[in-house]
Amino acid sequence: MRIFFCAGQGIDLQLTTKVHRMPDEDDKPGLIGKIKDKLIRSKEDWAAEGRLITGRPDLGHVHRLPPGQKEVKNWPVLDLGVQPDVKLANWRLQIMGLVDNPVALTFEQFQALPQQDFVSDIHCVTSWSRFDNHWRGVSAKTILDLVKPKAEARHIVFHSYDGYTTNVKTSVFADSNVLLAHSWEGKPIPREHGGPVRVVIPDWYFWKSAKWVTRIVFMAEDQPGFWEVRGYHNEGDPWKEERYS
Repeated sequence: MRIFFCAGQGIDLQLTTKVHRMPDEDDKPGLIGKIKDKLIRSKEDWAAEGRLITGRPDLGHVHRLPPGQKEVKNWPVLDLGVQPDVKLANWRLQIMGLVDNPVALTFEQFQALPQQDFVSDIHCVTSWSRFDNHWRGVSAKTILDLVKPKAEARHIVFHSYDGYTTNVKTSVFADSNVLLAHSWEGKPIPREHGGPVRVVIPDWYFWKSAKWVTRIVFMAEDQPGFWEVRGYHNEGDPWKEERYS
């Protein structure tokens, strides 16, 4: 069995067997749990070793391909056949925290918001990049206009259906090319890539673009997420090679 794994693919490495259930501390890990733990440990080792860092952050945005990256035509994914299976009728997006207008959107309500098309690149921390991805969804600007973050809401934490989290500054989320995407290349985003809805933050390594997003929390203080507390950089700018902390 070939396994492609990528921290930039968000929660692909945090596998669960049921959408809303987290394993009890006393549960003995099964095969999937052992594979998950092995993958997580390997990624932590990568962070500790600084693997893939080229030492060429001076390249900046002069080149489309960030330092240490290689272009691919496919979209790699860790595929053990275990991803959250979130039905559209059950999907909810809560946007909460330090906002004037917290909301809880059904998929119908999400689709009723202004829709936009974006074209952007993917840069995975495991050194591959995929150019010219066509997305459709709701722009971050539309979300910000809807919920109206308070002035002190300088940070955001994204929560996924299987417990994955990742953090960004509100100013990063507010970039003009950021969106919550439901479609890729003219079709619904596949389950293995984060459907029904995932975050897309093109200018950062893709682990910041949380899959299966279900909650967005605006906060005054930073709160590092799943990979950020396991040795990954708190920011994640590919052109600065901010792979690891």
